[in-house]
Amino acid sequence: MMSSLTHSRFGPSRGFLWKNDGSVASALSPPAVDTVSLPAGIWKLDTVHSSVSFAVKHMGVGIFRGRFERLDVTLTVDENGSAELTGVVYADSLTVKDENLQAHLGSSEFFDLERYPEISFLSRSIERAGEELDVIGALTIKDKTHPVTVQGTIAGPSETMGGAVKIGLTFETVIDRTQFGLDWNAPLPSGEMALGEEVSLTVELELVHDEG
Repeated sequence: MMSSLTHSRFGPSRGFLWKNDGSVASALSPPAVDTVSLPAGIWKLDTVHSSVSFAVKHMGVGIFRGRFERLDVTLTVDENGSAELTGVVYADSLTVKDENLQAHLGSSEFFDLERYPEISFLSRSIERAGEELDVIGALTIKDKTHPVTVQGTIAGPSETMGGAVKIGLTFETVIDRTQFGLDWNAPLPSGEMALGEEVSLTVELELVHDEG
């Protein structure tokens, strides 16, 4: 039986392959990139190049931003494409520009760090279309768990200068903070509240393939 892909009629040095259907393909072309499945394997967090940040409307006129400095994330993808994404944010790594405000955010009126030191996320529903990702998972803050839908992007895999293989994931979503027990607020003279209830979350991850 004749192979569907035979030697070039121009000779092997030309870098072309002649197909039975009459088309020509380059033997030097890179392999096609899978734009449907996630890359298989166990992917561990590069903590130096990853972050979780949030933004909320402040005093009716601006945006207040903060970030968490410590987190742990693992993406596990089977050969059949099934994926699980798990993440933990250590809430006591919260960083904002005002030390007094940081103390307030750690109190029982907000994150209550003494009782709830971790924020967690779990997803087993990750759909890929090209560079776009749709993720459905469960977010837990202060022992209150709610489903969230997250939009994201993927870059890579790519080999670094040191030989490690990485992928990049970026996610964004909006949550209602009051669903998670982050209820504190105060009225302004205008009647508007000091803080918005909707909080934008941005997660930027670099994950390294675990060679095991």
